Amino acid sequence: MLKLPIVTQEGKVNGEVNLPEAIFSYPIKKHILYETVVNFLANQRQGTASTKTRGEVSGSNRKPWRQKGTGRARAGSIRSPLWRKGGTVFGPKPRDYRYEIPKQVKKNALKSALALRYREKKLLLVDELHLKQPKTKDALQLLKQLKVDSALVVDLASNRNLFLAMRNLPQAKAVDVRTLNVYDILKFNWLIFSQRAFDTLMSRFES
Repeated sequence: MLKLPIVTQEGKVNGEVNLPEAIFSYPIKKHILYETVVNFLANQRQGTASTKTRGEVSGSNRKPWRQKGTGRARAGSIRSPLWRKGGTVFGPKPRDYRYEIPKQVKKNALKSALALRYREKKLLLVDELHLKQPKTKDALQLLKQLKVDSALVVDLASNRNLFLAMRNLPQAKAVDVRTLNVYDILKFNWLIFSQRAFDTLMSRFES
């Protein structure tokens, strides 16, 4: 039976919880972790880059000079890509980079990421993540008490003080358990759950 200590915000052990082996003994499948991260990053792309073709740049359609007899190279338009201020050939146009991967692959990738952090002993379960005020210094104090340097903190979005206090820290990030993803788990060294967020995630796996 896999077990994980439950600690307080001060880092003191306050019990333990049994972990489901189907999740935390899941094999580390690097390929699906890679595929899931690439998919996540692709879906974040805005795809708004755009350039003008020769049909879109401003300028006359008149032929600059006659075809023969001038001694110069033949030219048909001042909007040619060969000319300064001419159009762009094969430049980017607005597009949607989103694509979907199977739900089961996403689920297995999340199990792999959770199992990885557990085996690295970089998974923490805190009974309650409570900050009196939404201040960055309080968030820093919390990380210091838990003895972590870089951490993804998972709780419910209703914990407003925690989310506001964490948003200015480059070495930490607070996310709602419903938006937990593989990319964020792998980006930070430690994974920290509140008790209620952990229970919510486990129930999601059971459904």
